[in-house]
Parts: sequence; structure tokens; C-alpha cells
Amino acid sequence: MAETVLVTGGSGYIAGWCVTELLRRGYDVRTTVRGTHREKTVTEAVSSAVDPAGRLTFAVADLTADDGWEDALRDVTYVLHVASPLGANTDASADLITPARDGALRVLRAATDAGVKRVVMTSAANAASPSSYATAGVTDETLWTDPDDPTLIPYRRSKTVAERAAWDFMDRCDGPTELVTVLPGAVFGPVLTTDNIGSVGIIARMLTGKMPGVPRIGLEIVDVRDLVDVHVRAMTAPEAAGQRFLATGEFTWMVEMARTLREGLGDDGRKVPTRQIPDFAVRLAARFRDPSLREITPALGRRNRHSTDKARRVLGWQSRPTRQTLLDCANSLIAHHAV
Repeated sequence: MAETVLVTGGSGYIAGWCVTELLRRGYDVRTTVRGTHREKTVTEAVSSAVDPAGRLTFAVADLTADDGWEDALRDVTYVLHVASPLGANTDASADLITPARDGALRVLRAATDAGVKRVVMTSAANAASPSSYATAGVTDETLWTDPDDPTLIPYRRSKTVAERAAWDFMDRCDGPTELVTVLPGAVFGPVLTTDNIGSVGIIARMLTGKMPGVPRIGLEIVDVRDLVDVHVRAMTAPEAAGQRFLATGEFTWMVEMARTLREGLGDDGRKVPTRQIPDFAVRLAARFRDPSLREITPALGRRNRHSTDKARRVLGWQSRPTRQTLLDCANSLIAHHAV
């Protein structure tokens, strides 16, 4: 009988690919949704890439409530905790931190109560970064972002606090369940559906020409398919137990991303902006015109990068070239009529 893996938040961008790849590899998959109305959407998205063949089931459970988690974890061998709830007001740290932390703890309690073998939790590379992105150098999993730094944006703080809470919880547990965390960079790649495209929305905005230019920001891009691969490797490798793994790709400035899209897509990339917006203009816009830009201003001119030597050494993992990821992402959005 195939082992069953629970994937949290099956309607999410990363989770959908996790479900797809696990089915491809022969696992039975159960995924959580907040309501039964989401089941059809998830099934259709996954079916566009693999035949579920009766091996995909659903459990109604919300990260903000206890109901449903006991049933969701019944007869499960592994958990990929990919989902993280988003608060209504991203300007308020508590609106992100509380649900992210409590949601992780809710999943871990249910998993340890059920005797699950291993939980792989998705964190973020910016939970293993110096507070200032302007600090030059390469960091690894031994570094923890300081959650008490007042300059941190709420998202960074929430990911750091949630991961730290998860490790603290597991330190107090004496059962058989193991924890691994995966810390990805900026996640791009093909989409299964346009229902929830996550960070891929950046590429969609570039393709539509809605961005007047690109800020001086660098991203460590990881392909969603490679991110899923490292999750599955971390799920099964004995030596991965109790470890953090950075899963980032090549460091690429947004202006380089834009040029790749313009050059690689031909006419489909004609609207992609390749003009770099000066830092002062981004800061002015964030202050007076578009408050949503405030979260990216700390990353202007970013110099810090991350090492994935540990994932390579322990798990045999490697990410594909960024150019391929960007073009596959863009072509997928075009094929799905998302731009």
C-alpha cells in the first residue's frame, strides 16, 4: 500500500505542485482546503499535469482553527506543511505573525499526536538572513534573522517567528515525529492554474506592461518544480531529520529578469519594461503614492546571498538555470491566458 502524504493548503501555488509531484512519484495524497468548494479547483489544476487516479483526497481544515486536523492526519506518514495564512492587513505584524505561528503549531500538534514520521515545513530564505539586505556576503542555515529588529517587514518577521516556534515545539516533544524546514528564495515557474499564482504575479505584471520600470532589487530565484523536489528529498532522506535547508537559486537583478523575458519571448515579451527605476523614486512612491511598495524598499540594492551547499551535499539537490525558470513561467502564463 502506498504511503499517504498530507499537503496543507492544496489550492496554493506551491502546494498544488507538491500534490502533483507526489502523485507522480506514486504516493497517495491528502490535501487540506478551507471548504469543499475548493476541491474541484484543486482536482482540475492537478489533473492538468497528472492523473490523480483515485489517489487524491481532501480534508477540510483551516490553519486558524482546530477543527478537522485530527481527521486530516489520520493514517498519514508524512506532512508537507506548505500553507501559511495571510492576514487582512499586512502593515500589522500581528496579522501575519499570529496565524503563521499558530497555524504551524496546530499542524505540528496534530502530526505529533498522530505519530507522523516526518513534517517538512516551508519557511523562507529571509528567515536566515541578516536584518539588512545591504550587508554583503553569503549566509547559510546557521544564521537566524532577528525577529525583534524593528526594521523587519511583517512578512519576514512572520516567517522567522513561525519557524522558530516550530523548532521550539519539536524540542519539547519526545515522540517519533521529526521536523525538517525548507527555506526557499523567490519562487517562479509554470502554473497549474491561474486561480492562485502567488509570487508568479510579478512576472504576469511584467508581461502586461503594467510596471513602468523595475526596481533595483535582486532575487534568488528557485523553480517551483525544484522547490517541490527538495521538499520530497527532505521528506525521505534519513540524514535530513532535524535540519534546515536553504533552497535558493541564482541571484538575478530584476532588470536582468526583464531582459531575459524580452529576449527570450520575442513578440510576447515586447511589453516587458527594461528601464531600471532609481532607488529614490521607489522610496518616494512608497511614501506618497503606493504604500504597498514599502515592503520592497529595504531590499533595494540588496547584496546578501544564500548558500545551498547543504542541500546539495546532504540531499543531492540542485536548482535549474534561472533563464529556463523565467521563460517556462512566462510561457505558462501566456498559455493559460493570464496575461
